[in-house]
Amino acid sequence: MSEKILIGKIVNVFGLSGEVKVYNYSGAEDRYEKLEQIFAGGNRYRIQQVRHQKNMILLKLEGVDDRDAAERLRGKNVYMSEEELPELPENEHYIRDMIGMEVYDEPTGRIVGTLKDVLTERAQPVYVVNTEDGGEVLIPGVSVFVKKIDETTRRITVALIEGMLP
Repeated sequence: MSEKILIGKIVNVFGLSGEVKVYNYSGAEDRYEKLEQIFAGGNRYRIQQVRHQKNMILLKLEGVDDRDAAERLRGKNVYMSEEELPELPENEHYIRDMIGMEVYDEPTGRIVGTLKDVLTERAQPVYVVNTEDGGEVLIPGVSVFVKKIDETTRRITVALIEGMLP
């Protein structure tokens, strides 16, 4: 069985015909248009229609035909199956595949720590690295600092400047 990937949360209902409002965690605005189905509350739902309203996604799901049925989904996380993830171009990586990679400073050869998260709600991504001493280092996710991401060796090579390390 494939892994389920969290892509959003049902935060409200819309109208009387069973549409749900989804807050989209996925970076792709058109993510839901490309899916045939989602999973919520332990069940699989076929997507019948996708609409956008401001920063929300409105979904009409098969079998959710009235406001009461939609109301039962409120607060549920929305998942997609791993098989439906699109292939990425070369030198692009899914954040979920990068979490846990060891981060090395290229100039010193020193281990910086382990990648904990990548913050994406900024002008450029920010890599959050847990250091061996329990601290945290924030590294801008740009080519000046992030030199190489190797999924095979599970290693991220960075070039830090003075003052970035505690």
